[in-house]
Amino acid sequence: MNWKNVKVVVTGAGGFIGSHLTEELARKGAKVRALTHYNSAGHWGFLEELSPELKKRVTIVPGDVTDPFCMQDLIEGSEVVFHLAALIAIPYSYVAPSSYVATNVTGTLNVLEACRRSKVRKLVHTSTSETYGTARFVPITEEHPLQGQSPYAATKIGADQLALSFEKSFGLPVAVCRPFNTYGPRQSARAVIPTIACQLLQDKPVLKLGSLAPVRDFNYVSDTVDGFLAVAAAPKAVGEVINIVAGRGVTIGETVRLMAKLSGKRPDIREDRARVRPERSEVMRLIGSNAKARKLTGWRPRVPLERGLARTLEYVRAHLADYKAGLYNV
Repeated sequence: MNWKNVKVVVTGAGGFIGSHLTEELARKGAKVRALTHYNSAGHWGFLEELSPELKKRVTIVPGDVTDPFCMQDLIEGSEVVFHLAALIAIPYSYVAPSSYVATNVTGTLNVLEACRRSKVRKLVHTSTSETYGTARFVPITEEHPLQGQSPYAATKIGADQLALSFEKSFGLPVAVCRPFNTYGPRQSARAVIPTIACQLLQDKPVLKLGSLAPVRDFNYVSDTVDGFLAVAAAPKAVGEVINIVAGRGVTIGETVRLMAKLSGKRPDIREDRARVRPERSEVMRLIGSNAKARKLTGWRPRVPLERGLARTLEYVRAHLADYKAGLYNV
C-alpha cells in the first residue's frame, strides 16, 4: 500500500508499539494524527524522540479515548485508524480493574462509534495474545477459545468482540490485529525482557524475576509494526482476527539465559514471589501460528529472537538511566 499523504490516526501513539508505528507511517509519507494521553506536563511519551523531519508529518493530539467527543474530533476526516490505546499492565489490572473496563472497553466503543460516523476506510483494532489464556493446543490459531485469565485479558476480549460486532452490525471495515509478546527498544521495565536487561546491565549478582516456567512467543517490534501495516493494506483482513506472531516458543528461563549470554554476564537467577501472578491467572504457554497472516496479508516475521534481543540490550544500555527497574511489580 502506498501510504503517501494518506490521512491516518494512531491512538496510543506515545506508547511502545504506537510510537514505532507512528514513526514508520510518517517515514512512508502518511499524514498522521497521533493521540497521546493528556497530561499536565505536556509530555508526548516516546514521540518526544521523533526526528525533526518526521515531526513535520505528525500532528500530536493530547486527549483520552474514554471521551467520545474527543474521539469524534480526532477521527473526523481520517481514512485509516490504528487503535492501540489501552491499559496494558497485567498486574495493575488486579489492582484497578474498573479503569481497564473504562479505557479498554468503553474507550474502544468510542473509537468504533467515531470511525462509523466518520466512514473511515479501515480500522485496525489492537488485541493481545493474552485473550487466548493458557494454550489448549499449539500453535495457537485464531480459532483457539478465548479465556480471560486476568481482568486485562477480559477487557481486551470485550473490546475485540465489540470491534467485530461493528463489522457485522454496521459494515464498519474493521480488522483485529492480535500481536504476541512484542519486545524491543522503548518497552518499559514493566515487561519481562526490559526487566531482565536492566538487571543484567546494572550488574546485579542476583536476577529477581517472576515465574521462569511460562512459555512466550516473542515478536520484535519492527515485525509487529510491519504486521499492522500489512493488515491495514489487506482487503481480505476485514472482519478477521489475525495473529502477528513469530511462531517460536521459549520459556522465560531460557530467555534469561540467552540474554545473559549475549551480555556476557553469569548472574544467579531466582524467582521473586512478589512478581509471580496468581496461580490460576498465569498464562503458562503461548506459541502462535502466523499461517493466517501469511495467507491473507503476506506478512511474515524477519527478525530472529537472538538479533532482536541484542538490539534491545543495546537500547537499554544506552538508556539505562531512564529505566526504573525494580519498581514494576504492578
